[in-house]
Amino acid sequence: MRRTLLRCGLMEMALLNKLFAQHAAPFREAHVRGFLEVELQRHRIPHFVDPVGNLVLGADSESAYKRKVSKRSREPLRFFIAHMDHPGFHGVRWLDKKRLAVKWFGGSPTKDLEGAKVWLADLHTVFGSASLRRVKLLKSGRAIDTAEVVVGPQLAKLPLPDAKSLYGGLSFRAPVWSVGQRLYTKAADDLCGVYCILSLAKHLYRAKKAHENFLGILTRAEEVGFIGTIGHLELGWLRDPGRALLNVNLEASRTLPGAEIGKGPIVRLGDRMTVFDPGGIRVMTDLSNKILKGKYQRRIMDGGACEASAVTAYGMRAIGLSVPLGNYHNQNFEGGPDSRAALGPAPEFVDKRDLQGMLKLCVALMQSGLGWRAPWGNTARALKQSLRTYRAEMRGGFSVE
Repeated sequence: MRRTLLRCGLMEMALLNKLFAQHAAPFREAHVRGFLEVELQRHRIPHFVDPVGNLVLGADSESAYKRKVSKRSREPLRFFIAHMDHPGFHGVRWLDKKRLAVKWFGGSPTKDLEGAKVWLADLHTVFGSASLRRVKLLKSGRAIDTAEVVVGPQLAKLPLPDAKSLYGGLSFRAPVWSVGQRLYTKAADDLCGVYCILSLAKHLYRAKKAHENFLGILTRAEEVGFIGTIGHLELGWLRDPGRALLNVNLEASRTLPGAEIGKGPIVRLGDRMTVFDPGGIRVMTDLSNKILKGKYQRRIMDGGACEASAVTAYGMRAIGLSVPLGNYHNQNFEGGPDSRAALGPAPEFVDKRDLQGMLKLCVALMQSGLGWRAPWGNTARALKQSLRTYRAEMRGGFSVE
């Protein structure tokens, strides 16, 4: 098993780098999805696109999906969720041959934005670099609202594409690069989670086991309010299951005290909106102690909210795993190469060992017989033993009828 885990993780840095090099913004995930579909076809992993545009792994059709949900089993169906998008902008209209008015979607830096580099793409082509001008923030001051994008020479020489076909995001020296164990990129949130679900699916279908208990849902437009996840839940495909359902949400989450880069993946106790399923957290904590030998962290990650909250709102059990993320939403919180002023544009970064740890936990969560039905059994037995130990002392203080 150890050799398999290594093959799923650090031995696939080339795959990780290629995935991180893909470009996406909310509602504009075509490049990421297209790359994933090629990988899934190559490894003969069943998949399909749901009516909302999310990419589903582990089933090749709606009917196959529903068969997994309705199957009678003592094992819960684990449906893993990660999102394919990252904050970015959509083109609105051309102001002239070199200036494009844009609307921003999701979080962003709030300082030192004039002249910041951005990439520009449509659903088929990445056109190269451009820059931001005349940036206006939302009334809250928490993110970009609108801006102008001044295009680079590569696009300026071409016939102007339809403005509304264009989209983009912040750009740095390269789409992805490494410095020691740190991986710097334009968007680690949430391609880290996407990578783990893809690698987990490859492991399960190569080993030909446990995949009957697995689904992966790679979602759209999480950054503007979990839109892909909500759309998927509204399909009703998870209603009336034949067995227990458990959502495992995978994220790259803003580093916080007690959730620090390089100290292991985070067993996420909750987010800014809610706490997660306590029984599932108990199982995952026990598993983390066994698999990672204490090299993990536990925290309520209240720097943001995630799709596990949407699943919880729909009445289902959810747990979460995260890798600590530097420079969340490309804001310069932690600094590093290519960072501008404080709260200005900066590449996101994660530690490769944290990501490898999260992947190991994903693989381990697919084991059979993990105690999902009675997650607190060992704890209850220990508590009862404590009562037996102090039974005599209980009788010594006063009369007990």
